[in-house]
Amino acid sequence: MATIEYSLQELMKIDGAIGCCLVDYESGMVLGKAGGGLDLDLAAAGNTEVVRAKMKTAKSLNLKDKIEDILITLSTQLHIIRPTAQHDGLFIYLALDKEKANLALARRKCNGVEKVLDL
Repeated sequence: MATIEYSLQELMKIDGAIGCCLVDYESGMVLGKAGGGLDLDLAAAGNTEVVRAKMKTAKSLNLKDKIEDILITLSTQLHIIRPTAQHDGLFIYLALDKEKANLALARRKCNGVEKVLDL
């Protein structure tokens, strides 16, 4: 099992990692953050709204499936939002430099970090 700080530092080892945080999407509160290059508190608040909207839409559509991650692609960055399966109400947010990052490896790393995250 891994602490929040250790887990976020593991995410920052991903090629192209800019910043990451663990967020409570009920409150929008950041539980931990690492890296920089963008305002992670502001990103957490904005992405809280994204997660809430997607959860509400999935419920309205009566989907019997879980959201693994939400990907936002920008011209120079990739943003991964991963609701945690083992800790209801939380999500991992990871921002990556699009030219340096490998999306598949980053998604696998997020999945691995999420599985061992201990609160």
